[in-house]
Amino acid sequence: MGELKDKAKGAGNEIAGNAKQAAAEISGNPRLDAEGKAQERKGEAQNLSGKVKGALGDKV
Repeated sequence: MGELKDKAKGAGNEIAGNAKQAAAEISGNPRLDAEGKAQERKGEAQNLSGKVKGALGDKV
């Protein structure tokens, strides 16, 4: 079950990060852009964690 949970959280963070980056581009806010990039990377890491758990049978 950890695999799906990690992948779902990862997808959510990637979407939120991309939205922040888009809002930053429109508003010209560099801080928001940095937050968006960090959140997107966090989501990518969570998604990768889910994939690893899936490959190892949730024993991680």
